[in-house]
Amino acid sequence: MLESLRTDPTFHPSPRLAMEAEPERIAYTALLSPDASRPDALAVVDVDPASPTYGTVLHRLDMPNKGDEFHHFGWNACSSALSPMSGHAFLKRRYLVIPGIRSSRIYIVDTHPDPAKPTIAKVIEPDEVTRKTGYSRPHTTHCGPEGLYISTLGGAGDGTQGPPGIFLMDCKSFEVMGKWEIDRGPQKLHYDFWWNLPRDYMVSSEWGLPPQFENGIVAEDLLSNKYGHQLHFWELSARKHSQTIDLGANHQMALEIRPAHDPSREYGFVGVVVDTTNLEASIWTWWREGGKFHAKKTATIPPEPADASLLPDLLKGFGAVPPLVSDIDLSLDDRFLYVACWGTGELRQYDVTDPMNPKLAGSVRIGGIAKHTPHPNGSAFGGGPQMTEISRDGKRVYFTNSLYSKWDAQFYPAGVPGRMVMCNVGANGGIDLDKKFVVDFGAEYGSHQIRLQGGDCSTDSFCYSSA
Repeated sequence: MLESLRTDPTFHPSPRLAMEAEPERIAYTALLSPDASRPDALAVVDVDPASPTYGTVLHRLDMPNKGDEFHHFGWNACSSALSPMSGHAFLKRRYLVIPGIRSSRIYIVDTHPDPAKPTIAKVIEPDEVTRKTGYSRPHTTHCGPEGLYISTLGGAGDGTQGPPGIFLMDCKSFEVMGKWEIDRGPQKLHYDFWWNLPRDYMVSSEWGLPPQFENGIVAEDLLSNKYGHQLHFWELSARKHSQTIDLGANHQMALEIRPAHDPSREYGFVGVVVDTTNLEASIWTWWREGGKFHAKKTATIPPEPADASLLPDLLKGFGAVPPLVSDIDLSLDDRFLYVACWGTGELRQYDVTDPMNPKLAGSVRIGGIAKHTPHPNGSAFGGGPQMTEISRDGKRVYFTNSLYSKWDAQFYPAGVPGRMVMCNVGANGGIDLDKKFVVDFGAEYGSHQIRLQGGDCSTDSFCYSSA
């Protein structure tokens, strides 16, 4: 009985304590079927260098349905359960909550008793999600002190019947509770969200509505600046919209939100996919000062000239490859920001010790629309660096190569066979692709979100600062 009441040892009060925990031994990676000819799956990858099966797939859990399109899944519980406001002190990091962005179906996957052989515990059908929330296209899962928060990209029906938003799910029964927002304010589009728990605010970003992404990027909408370009700030406990910052209509698709992990630091970052005036990508720093939030463009990444013959139809007229920043991730010590340039095939490492002045500290090249840079071991790499995940100790950066099946086909018509690779991080910065760690999921799967056993740098929210 006493054992069952112990706090999960993978929950940590502060980022520093999380960094000191034992390293990950298993990674869970979402696999999606590009043509929906087979069900999506969850791959269990061995990431323990001491293991004889290091860098291989230990198990693949196939889903019972087709056409889900897995994206940003997460844990049922994490370090946020240590919040003094939590009503769930004895939760365990046990279940993975996996939304299907196309089907609106959600899978609850149990990683116990054997983390290497997870099983499906529950399936939440799309009609339940829509009936209880009015939302569809669930996308990102975050575990909060009192339950699970899941963001959506669409309203009911075809996704345009009402604005998308966030809904809550019980973290024990996995019952869908209802809409999170009480006062939505002017927010009409949605993508990512994250928060600062002690300071009681949330930040959210924007992509587009389902007709703007489900069948590929809509070039006319992009050039007309009709994708998302705003940040929204919320009073977390009041569930109330408090402020909007427009980054400028030319800054299309403000995606991943990465707040500082130390809750005493009131700033964070957001990546912008493309500037329609010059094809560059950008990183913005947002912060709170004087009771108001502010945002500033603090880093830019230029497009790279390329022969039109090397470009997909979508880009031939531009004669260049945009970086297409599709993911960013921040190390637990808030020192390094990793920026995935899916178009040019570059993973950038920025030193953000001064969050208002990011400095390029490292870079690797692999894949890319025009260059098709192979892995250092000589193997081909379709797509480019996409979903990134940093180990808690900051010494390893894993990434996959698929963005979204229809977008993969537009930008990489030769295909994006699923891969997962890893960079080693230098003690003072700098990154190098590991020559031995290359996981090949096969041409029949794309690979997307990665979650690490015991937590990672885009999973947990911390309630206390390190000494």
